[in-house]
Amino acid sequence: MIKVMIADDQELIRQSLQIVLSTHEDLKVVDAVENGFAVLESIKKERPDVILMDIRMPEMDGVYCTKTVKEKYPDIKIIILTTFDDDEFVFSALKYGASGYLLKGVSMDELYHAICTVYNGGAMINPDIATKVFKLFSKMSMSNYAIQVDDSLSKDLTQAELKVIQQVGFGLSNKEIAQKLYLSEGTVRNYVSIVLSKLELRDRTQLAIWAVQTGVTMQEFGDDND
Repeated sequence: MIKVMIADDQELIRQSLQIVLSTHEDLKVVDAVENGFAVLESIKKERPDVILMDIRMPEMDGVYCTKTVKEKYPDIKIIILTTFDDDEFVFSALKYGASGYLLKGVSMDELYHAICTVYNGGAMINPDIATKVFKLFSKMSMSNYAIQVDDSLSKDLTQAELKVIQQVGFGLSNKEIAQKLYLSEGTVRNYVSIVLSKLELRDRTQLAIWAVQTGVTMQEFGDDND
């Protein structure tokens, strides 16, 4: 059972999401709150697995709340769910550890899939802003948010692993990578897990930033999967 918390300042949206998500037997909405302060208070009691976080909320917005939650409860996954696709919001939410960024126009099936994906350690970014996110990774790679990896850790990466890393850098999901590289989704998931371990990186977002800043996204690979 995946425990979900909803954080949105609009009561109608909170109620609607709660009704729709409650139709899934493997999800349980443990609370629906109106701002970041309420999120932090509710977490102490409910300890959700995934939080659907609005950006613009009174008293404490979703970006700052994401930062605070990830600092105190790093295992809790956060999906930013908002009507805004402003660069600054995307940049900040991903920088502070959000696992997903979806616009509120997303279908309920896509939202359910996103919740399951981040719960299982994946990342989910709305296709409408995937290109924007890739550009943001480029910005981040040139800023003081650059990801540091010891050169010795990357020497043993295989070409197959580098191909997967490249696609992660482009902002693609495991499913999209699997289709593009003619692999199973499970194989891609294993590659990502192995690569994160090899490079000693925390999550997929850090891997994507590293891929951009090191130029992996610009490399050309042959057909050899070694």
